[in-house]
Amino acid sequence: MRSFDGDKIVLASHNKGKLREMSALLAPFGIEVISAGDLGFDEPKETESTFAGNARIKAHYAAKQSGIPALSDDSGIMVDALNGYPGVYTADWAETPNGRDFPMAMKKVWDLLEAKNAPAPRTARFCCTLCLAWPDGHDEVFEGKVEGSLTWPTRGDLGFGFDPMFVPVGYDITFAEMDPASKQAMSHRAEAFAKFMAGPFKDINT
Repeated sequence: MRSFDGDKIVLASHNKGKLREMSALLAPFGIEVISAGDLGFDEPKETESTFAGNARIKAHYAAKQSGIPALSDDSGIMVDALNGYPGVYTADWAETPNGRDFPMAMKKVWDLLEAKNAPAPRTARFCCTLCLAWPDGHDEVFEGKVEGSLTWPTRGDLGFGFDPMFVPVGYDITFAEMDPASKQAMSHRAEAFAKFMAGPFKDINT
């Protein structure tokens, strides 16, 4: 596994919520995080059917455009009663002509569950795949997940995406009701990040 020896990473995302989380996670190690959006990069088309495939597309694009290592995060929610959907299409389900509308997407998921008369608990999991890519084409991939169930009506305004309807196992509050530090400590992204830090960042982490 290749080690990371720089002090700057491009986050291959235009999502401000992901930028905040990744910046907070990497700040203790003196790593500056710059988003692809701030650099004016386009978003490449995500044409793969897996989280890892799409993460690789985004990370390699940003690394080649910037000339420095790039970190991508492809994540989504998989709902058991919907055969794992929306999964890699989580963001697509929120797309509208005016941008992403996650309240609409959450209602779509809940309406589908209601139409199927899915029994409680309506189990789901958030999945995250991180890909760290270098400009020379090398990459490393790390995966994480967190189990939970869905609730309605949505609750909380501290998260983003599908956080307001997701209750992690062992809790009675949604991700969007949880303070950011608590969420970051046990989220799907945190699990993937822990593997990430034990890999390319192991020399910084010791």
